[in-house]
Amino acid sequence: MAGLVLVAGLALPLVASQPAHAVPPGTYAYVTNDFDDSVSVIDTSDNTVLGTIGVGSNPRGVAVTPDGAFVYVANTGDDSVSVIDTATNLIVTTVTVGDFPFGVAVTPDGAFVYVTNDSDDTVSVIQTSDNTVVGTVAVGLAPQGVAVTPDSAFVYVSNSSGDSVSVIQTATNTVVDTVAVGDNPRGVAVTPDGAFVYVANLADNSVSVIDTATNLIVTTVTVGDFPFGVAATPDSAFVYVANLADGSVSVIDTATNMVVDTVAVGTSPLGLAVTPDGAFVYVAVAGDDSVSVIDTATNMVVDTVTVGDNPHGVAIAVVPAPAAPALKVVKITTGGKFTQGGQGSYTLTVTNTGDGPTDGSTVTLTDTLPADLTPISFSGTGWTCTITPLSCTRSDVLAPGASYPPLTLTVKIAKNAPKQVTNTATITGGGTTATSTATATTTINDKPKHPHHDRPGHDKPGHDRPGPRQT
Repeated sequence: MAGLVLVAGLALPLVASQPAHAVPPGTYAYVTNDFDDSVSVIDTSDNTVLGTIGVGSNPRGVAVTPDGAFVYVANTGDDSVSVIDTATNLIVTTVTVGDFPFGVAVTPDGAFVYVTNDSDDTVSVIQTSDNTVVGTVAVGLAPQGVAVTPDSAFVYVSNSSGDSVSVIQTATNTVVDTVAVGDNPRGVAVTPDGAFVYVANLADNSVSVIDTATNLIVTTVTVGDFPFGVAATPDSAFVYVANLADGSVSVIDTATNMVVDTVAVGTSPLGLAVTPDGAFVYVAVAGDDSVSVIDTATNMVVDTVTVGDNPHGVAIAVVPAPAAPALKVVKITTGGKFTQGGQGSYTLTVTNTGDGPTDGSTVTLTDTLPADLTPISFSGTGWTCTITPLSCTRSDVLAPGASYPPLTLTVKIAKNAPKQVTNTATITGGGTTATSTATATTTINDKPKHPHHDRPGHDKPGHDRPGPRQT
C-alpha cells in the first residue's frame, strides 16, 4: 500500500490509494492455448477471463515464480520461452532455448527455470535474475514433464520415449540418477513435503510413485485412460491426474496410493494445477477449449471457463500487491532547551519504510510554525528549501529502508512565547497522492531573570534609583 507517513516520535498508519496497476493483487490461473499462440488469464475469485496474452508459437508448458511476479511459457513451435510480468501481463523478454521446449518448472528459491526440450533430449537452465540460459543438461529421450523438489536441490524429468525419469542435481546441473518408470511417461509432480514423485505413464494407464530418498519406485497406481498431467495438493494429501483419453481426473490418496475418486471434466484434459489454498483444481480441457474447475472438498466440477484454442498447460499465480514507498518523518528538538527570546531547532529525517522505492516524483515537506516561532533557516544536504513558504523539496529516488539526509529548521522564539507550542509538518509526493501530517509539541522555558532581581527589596519603589556617591 502506498503511503507517506509523518510522525513526531512514533509511527502512524496511513491508508492511501494504490498506484495504477494493470493486474489487481489476487490469485490467477494462467492457461496456455496451444493452437492460437496465447495465454488466457483467469481470475480465480470469480472464474472470469481477465485477459489474453499473445506469446510464441504453440505454447505448452507454463510455470510461475514463487513470488508470483513472472510466468514462464514454453513455446514448442519456435523454440523459445516467453516471460510474462504478472503486474502488467506483458511479455518482458523471450528466451531462446532448445528444440521443441515442452515442460517448464521454476525452482522454489526462484533462482532458475528448467525447460525440457523434447526434440533434442536436453533441459535448458534459465537464470531468472537476467533471463539467460546458463546451462544445458543432456537427459533421456524426448523429455517432457519436469518438477523440482521443495529444497530446489533436484529436478525430476520424464523422458517420454525412454520410459524413464532423469534426476538432475541442481548444484552441478548433472544427471545423478535415472529411474525406470512406465510406458511413455508425461506429467511429473513432486509432493510439497518432498517425499515422493508422481509420474503419469500415458501408454499403460498408470502412475509411478518414486521415493525421493532412494529414487526407487514404491508403488504403481492404475488410473484412467492415457494419464497426462499430474498435480499434488499443498498438504501432499492428494494427487490429481488428468486422463486424456477418457475425459476424467483421477484422485489419488497419497496415504494409501489408492484412487479414491474420479471426476468427469470434459474432452481431452491435459495439464492441471491446484490453487495454493488447496481448495480448487484447474484442468485444461483441450477438446472443449475450456478449463474445468474442481472443488477439492467435493471433487465436483463447480465451474467451466471458456479459454483459447486447445488449452494445454495451467499454472496458478498469486499476484502480489505492487511494491510501494511509505515515508516516515521523525521530528525531534535539538540544540538544548527552547527558551523565550532565544533560538531553537528541529531536525526532520525522512525514511522510506515501504517495500518499494519512491518513483522519482517530487517529495515536498512543508512545515507550519506556530505564531510564536519565526523561521531563521531551513536546510539539508540535497534538499531545496525556502523560508516563504516554509518547505523543502527533492526528487531523487529513495530505496526501501533508506533515509534522505536530515533537515535542520532553526527558529527564533518570541519573548512572550507560551509554555508550549505545537509545530505541524506535512509530506507529499514520492509515488502517492496521500498527505501525511505529524505534530511536535515543545516546552518553552521562561526567559531567565537578571541575577540582582532576586535580591531583597527588588520589587520596592525606588529600587532602581542611583545610590549615594562613594568617596
